Amino acid sequence: MQEMVLDMGAKLFAEHADASFAAHPDDVTEGAVAWLAELWDQVEELGLPLALPTEVQGGFELPPTTALGLVRLAATQAIPLPLGETMIANWLLAHAGLPPAEGPASLALGPTLDGDRLTGTAARVAFGRHAQTVVLLVGDRLVRATGATVTDHSHNIAGEPRDTLEWTRAVETAPASVDEQTFRLLGATLRSQAIAGSLDAALSMTVAYANERQQFGRPIGRFQAIQQNMAVMATHVAAAGAAADMATDLLPDALVGTGAFSAAAMAAKIRTGEAAGTSAPIAHQTHGAIGYTSEYRLHPLTRRLWSWRDEWGREAEWSDALGKRVCTLGPDDFWPFLTRMGALA
Repeated sequence: MQEMVLDMGAKLFAEHADASFAAHPDDVTEGAVAWLAELWDQVEELGLPLALPTEVQGGFELPPTTALGLVRLAATQAIPLPLGETMIANWLLAHAGLPPAEGPASLALGPTLDGDRLTGTAARVAFGRHAQTVVLLVGDRLVRATGATVTDHSHNIAGEPRDTLEWTRAVETAPASVDEQTFRLLGATLRSQAIAGSLDAALSMTVAYANERQQFGRPIGRFQAIQQNMAVMATHVAAAGAAADMATDLLPDALVGTGAFSAAAMAAKIRTGEAAGTSAPIAHQTHGAIGYTSEYRLHPLTRRLWSWRDEWGREAEWSDALGKRVCTLGPDDFWPFLTRMGALA
């Protein structure tokens, strides 16, 4: 069942790869990527936004690695849709006893609540202009908000919408099952999986190019310096994928709060961010001049790496948080902490 779902997702995203890459402007100063309405309709028809909630909650109860594995597959084709955000939004709403999202959804922090009235703005909301529902954490309340006003249309360097939204209206709320740090780490885990997917695609492109491009009578991939760089990139890509999967395996723990998910999610965002910073330059350097051509398909992948590295906390923030947490354990609890986290995953 799990392999069938992933195969279905891979086929769907591959079929829309040309449209996905074509949706990206060559110059991101020209504006954001185009909205792929037809693909989103197919995503909804397949029920992918409801992959995580249980069957009782109206979902499909897919294992987290399968559900977010679809996010990784979408990233390999630079699919510009809030699939992961909508999955997590519906998962949080289901556990809070609130109705599922209407259409595309996103996650945000920022506004304030006065009773059931939401007031204020949320900045840099992923695909905010397209999100019919936004799930917010306000204090200890989970908020299901619709009808936002877009006060600033912006985008990241990959051209993905990152908009400022404003509300002054009554909303549905329920007690939240996560705190603010865990909420942010759910977003970080989405970015970790997406980074892993873009890294997979960038590595495949780089290896293929190095094996095809001839220089001095042989493929450039046979030169030791390039082989060394690609080996470095491959190790980072493998480590990033493993770290992202470990955090995803522990996703259910986010609602329980033993701390295993938080630690794994921090480690994943740190590791995937480091991998992005090392791998993107290697990919472009190996491709040579064509790697710096704006219309080349490598650009939508690596621009995302640099953008996602900053979103929902970058390495420095989570390294500090994880380090402080480990330091509070004491010498006798450090190794049990590591082995327990690994066993849970």
